[in-house]
Amino acid sequence: MVANTKAKKGRLNMLKKEFKKNRVQSIYTIDLTQIEGDGSFPCPRCGALISPEDETEEVYTIVETKVANDELLELIISCCTCGTTLRVTGFQHIVGLAGE
Repeated sequence: MVANTKAKKGRLNMLKKEFKKNRVQSIYTIDLTQIEGDGSFPCPRCGALISPEDETEEVYTIVETKVANDELLELIISCCTCGTTLRVTGFQHIVGLAGE
């Protein structure tokens, strides 16, 4: 009976590891036009404050930038606290407001 329980636990642990390995990570989209203030926002998963003023890369790292005609279209960033991937959009609107 004990061997049967250990086998079940072993299979369950193996399934959990497979699930974690094959899990597709969600990508959250953050639209800066919907954020008031200085552009800071919490990570949707862990709540870590992500600020455009932070240049240390302790809270987030820039994974990819998308630029067209020398204008920033979007950033793909990764939260250093929980590893969540975030797609940050809405830069064109902010640039337009700065020029007014």
